[in-house]
Amino acid sequence: MATPQRPGNTHRATQGFVSTLTWTWRRPSLTLIEIAWRWAFGIPAAWLLYRALSGVLQTIPWQSTGVLAVTVNQLLTDPLRASASLAAFSGMVLPGLLHAAVWLAPVLLVLWVALSSVGRALLLLRMDREMNAGLQGRFGVLLVLQAVRLLPLLLITLIWWFGLQALAQQTILAPIEAGGEPQMMVYVGGVIVLSLGLFLLAGGIGWVFTAAPLLALRNGTGVIASLADTVRLRSLRAAMLEINLVLSVVKIMLLVLAMAFSAFPLPFVTVITEQYVLFWSFLVAVWYFASSDFFHVTRLTAYLHLLQGNELTNAGVAASDEAHRNTVATERP
Repeated sequence: MATPQRPGNTHRATQGFVSTLTWTWRRPSLTLIEIAWRWAFGIPAAWLLYRALSGVLQTIPWQSTGVLAVTVNQLLTDPLRASASLAAFSGMVLPGLLHAAVWLAPVLLVLWVALSSVGRALLLLRMDREMNAGLQGRFGVLLVLQAVRLLPLLLITLIWWFGLQALAQQTILAPIEAGGEPQMMVYVGGVIVLSLGLFLLAGGIGWVFTAAPLLALRNGTGVIASLADTVRLRSLRAAMLEINLVLSVVKIMLLVLAMAFSAFPLPFVTVITEQYVLFWSFLVAVWYFASSDFFHVTRLTAYLHLLQGNELTNAGVAASDEAHRNTVATERP
């Protein structure tokens, strides 16, 4: 007697992504929760950063560096003078910013962990009511997992920062010291490649820290166990990675669109006011962040659907195996 075929999904994870987008779009309350907690962090954080920068600028004669006269055209036509102005401005501002970061960075990190944990818990509980995902309230575990996910992001940020310094040394400082011209276009190209590469790297590993809270809330496990369970999701690992990388590309596309939308008023600068340009830029920024928040919710939705589908598949396999064993047992003499 032939062994029953095990049920499985042979389609790519992103083939059903349109239905996931539609499911999320029809439930705007989920996106509103995501927007609420992210902006509850972002607005105070922006205000604190503005206050810190303003405090530093008020104590130094930064206008004397000539940074206000630096334009994109000057960076291309006279990179030596523009680089000197930017270097003078950075050297004057950076010590004060580093001094402010001693207290500001820990405050922002603690604020992000707290608000993101509360917001993500509310979002997941709301999702559970919509799809009956079997999530449990484990706020303490969620809090620690939100803090743990900062570690790879901080590491990638440090790699990006030191990579920028190495690029500047090789393409700008070294040619100037040798009596030549700085290679600004090479530097800009290197910055773009480095930034995109690290952004995709973050997307390639970020799925673990997105899926771990879901497994912790579904299985009632702790921090280490949920991370280990996520890594052991062999049947779903490729699908979750694929979704995360696709959404990373989507975020890049949103950023490019936001830059394009921001440039719309430029041909009309002679007939529109500066206030209008600022207001338009503000609207574009709001659109970008709201769209980005929507896709964050979509990723969580897709992961929950994958986990539910995987459980149904495992249940079908178990039932199929049990039926096969019973059939074989009844056929024995």
